[in-house]
Amino acid sequence: MHSPITLEALHILDAIDRRGSFASAANELNRAPSSLSYQIQKLEQDLDIMIFDRSGHKANFTEAGKLLLERGRAILSATEKLVNDATLLANGWELDITVAFDGIIPVACFFPMVEELGNVSKTRIRLQEEILAGCWESLATDRSDILVCPKVDTLPQDVKSETLGTMSMVWVAATHHYVHKRSGEFNEEARQKYRVIAIADTARDQPAMSVNILQKQPRLTVTNFNAKCQALVEGLGIGSLPKHVAEPLIKEGKLKIISGTQAWDMELIMAWRRNKIGEAKSWCIKYLKKNWKLV
Repeated sequence: MHSPITLEALHILDAIDRRGSFASAANELNRAPSSLSYQIQKLEQDLDIMIFDRSGHKANFTEAGKLLLERGRAILSATEKLVNDATLLANGWELDITVAFDGIIPVACFFPMVEELGNVSKTRIRLQEEILAGCWESLATDRSDILVCPKVDTLPQDVKSETLGTMSMVWVAATHHYVHKRSGEFNEEARQKYRVIAIADTARDQPAMSVNILQKQPRLTVTNFNAKCQALVEGLGIGSLPKHVAEPLIKEGKLKIISGTQAWDMELIMAWRRNKIGEAKSWCIKYLKKNWKLV
C-alpha cells in the first residue's frame, strides 16, 4: 500500500513546529505559505485525520499531529543516517572504527585524533580500554581495528606494527607504606614479600598475562588503572606506574619511589591486522604515526 506520508511532508511538519508558524516554516524551506498549507491539508485528507487544530488564533498540533511529528522526526533522523552511511561506504570509509589501547595509556592521547578524523569523515569512532592479553585478543577477534599497547616479544603473524615511543615506568608505594623502611637491593626475593597491585586482564578466551608479578607474591587485582592508583595511594600494596602519572602523586606527598629500584623504559607500539584496511583505519594509522604523544 502506497503511503501518502512523504519525507517532504515530514520536513514541513518539523519546520512548522520548530519555527512556530506556517509563514516562518515557509521562509526556512523557501516555499510559499499557501503551498505548505495545501500540502498539509492534502495530507489530512489522505490520512483522514486532523494534524492541526485551527480553532484558535494559531494552528496547534492535535494529539495525532504530535504523534506524526515525533515519529516523523525519528524517520528523518534514520533517513539522514542511512544517506550518511551509504555515502561513507561509497567513498571507502568505514561506518565504525574501534581503537583499543592498554589501560596504562591515557585515553586523552587519542582525543586530538578523534577531533581531526571528525573534520574529514563521519566514521563513528570507539576508544576501547583493554588490559594485557585482552589487547591482543581484541585485535585477533576483530573487537578492535587498531591497537596501541606495550611491545610484546613476538607479534601474531598477520599483524603489522609501528613503534610510537616509550613510556618511563617506576616502582612506587604510598609514602607511609612499610616497604620504605627496608634497605638493600630491591630484587625479586625482596619484592615478593609485598602485596602487588595488579589490573585484571581483559582477555575473555586467551590465557591472561601478568607483568612484574611474581608467582608467590600476594596480590590485589583491580579492574582499571584509576583503581590501581587509588589502591597504591591508600597503601594497599606496591606497584609500577608510568612516571608521568606517578610524579604528580609524588609531589603531593601521596606516593614515593621505592629505594633500590630503577626506572625503565617501556616501548609503545601501534598494531593492526593487514587483512582489512579501509580509509578510516588507514587515516588513523597515518595520524598516530605522525602525531603520537603522551599527555
